[in-house]
Amino acid sequence: MKDRIIETAGRSWRLLGQKGEISVADLAKLLNEKNEVAYQALGWLAREDKVSYSDKNGKTFVSLIESEIQAFQGVPTGNGGAEQQQSKRKIAKAAKA
Repeated sequence: MKDRIIETAGRSWRLLGQKGEISVADLAKLLNEKNEVAYQALGWLAREDKVSYSDKNGKTFVSLIESEIQAFQGVPTGNGGAEQQQSKRKIAKAAKA
């Protein structure tokens, strides 16, 4: 289960990097993941100070902090094999850091 949460944290980080601010309620749906796993992954990112929260009209939103947005923008997004592997390693490292 821990590996699944870590992997989902990496996917969450990438999704937030791509889309920006997302409703916490929508996160699991966008990840196609169970709520409990998505929320634990989000907690992992929060514990690592990689995300910030805001409240708008009674809904809670989450986004990457500025330094994580810059880190995301430095991640290669091409479809090449080596480039894709490097991207996966950076995401996994960011999720664990």
